[in-house]
Amino acid sequence: MRRIITMTVNNRPGVLNRITGLFTKRHYNIESITVGHTEIDGVSRMTFVVNVDDERIAEQIIKQLNKQIDVLKVSDITDQAIVARELALVKVAAAPATRQEIYTLIEPFRASIVDVSKDSLVIQVTGEPEKVEALIELLRPYGIKEVARTGTTAFTRGAQKAGSNQKTAFII
Repeated sequence: MRRIITMTVNNRPGVLNRITGLFTKRHYNIESITVGHTEIDGVSRMTFVVNVDDERIAEQIIKQLNKQIDVLKVSDITDQAIVARELALVKVAAAPATRQEIYTLIEPFRASIVDVSKDSLVIQVTGEPEKVEALIELLRPYGIKEVARTGTTAFTRGAQKAGSNQKTAFII
């Protein structure tokens, strides 16, 4: 089962290494990870997408993450109303004769062409991971040369209902 876990951490050297080490020691596979600064100086947000066998393991991950030094807050936001986005750059083989066809194909995805060369196009797409995957599959017949994906970054939408299925812990 796919879980999205977000956390805020102190932005210090070694924090990412300690947290990913926790996943490695326990043989949890990280599907994607994104890290970036937050609105607070010295604090970063991490978003992990992990595959676990059951919800009990997800709860165990949360408890273990909360024990880590420099971890401020951990949340499993999988079952909540969230905003989740991913960015992908896709280099596609494109002879001049097929470029218009590719442009027409990417338009409904609100993707854009960010580089053009003699024999290829680089397409940028952002959106939910399923949207990114759908566009990549449609471009596959043209000959994908390279793909670079950021991984999922997410947080909860505005006000969440009281009693929502949120697994959050605060460390002060």
